[in-house]
Amino acid sequence: MKIGVTQIILSNMSLDDTLSLCQEAGYDAVELTFREGADTDINMSTSEIKGVSEKCAAAGIEISSITAGYSERGNLLSIDASERKKGIRSIARGVEVGGILGIGGILLHPGQLAVEGTYQQVWDNLVGILKDLAPAAASNEVAIGLENVWNKFLLSPKEMREIVDEVDSEWVGTYLDTANMMAYGYPEHWIRELGNRIKRVHFKDFKRREHRFVNLLDGDTDWPTVMRELRAIGYDEYVIHEVGGDRETQIDIAKRMREIVAM
Repeated sequence: MKIGVTQIILSNMSLDDTLSLCQEAGYDAVELTFREGADTDINMSTSEIKGVSEKCAAAGIEISSITAGYSERGNLLSIDASERKKGIRSIARGVEVGGILGIGGILLHPGQLAVEGTYQQVWDNLVGILKDLAPAAASNEVAIGLENVWNKFLLSPKEMREIVDEVDSEWVGTYLDTANMMAYGYPEHWIRELGNRIKRVHFKDFKRREHRFVNLLDGDTDWPTVMRELRAIGYDEYVIHEVGGDRETQIDIAKRMREIVAM
């Protein structure tokens, strides 16, 4: 497996500085964030997007996946159709950007569940949205990875498996975060349940007693078991960490990731 870092936790670090960090730390890959106002802007032209790909390739850093969103990101879990429409616009454009880059995956944070409506209503809306997006994901060869996040939705591996299977497309799966379920579950269960539905993996760690995220190897994650289970399902894609910290911390995390993937 190849290790990498996501720009999600690098604040406003430029693409050049991100690639420099990856080279110094020894990361194989980076997850880029396309947003308005950044030097990886979601509104870039096709030639500009290809330029981003060329710059990463010249630096020897692979693009594992991307996140993408307009300033008005919307919320796919809202019962307000206008909010869902904004969210659809962001992920649809992200799939297009991913296709231009020639990468295999995009992270989807579906939004936050609110009290309005019913759980089933939100579920059905999201299934419909993902079914509609699946053909574009297939034509661009960019898998949409639905992430397990702290949003009061898809709280068990069984639910995640069922919603992915209901969409019924090889181009819609899961972007597994190894720590986001640890307050109420175990990453091992999620890996076993989801199997090849897992398209990409975020590494994080969590201390249950303190109820907080911590640096890799400093929490309660049973990393040898997590690695064994990932190998058991045949996962050999990127593992991308999502742990904040300054440059020295990011360099240290790369060492920790190499230790983990060697388990």
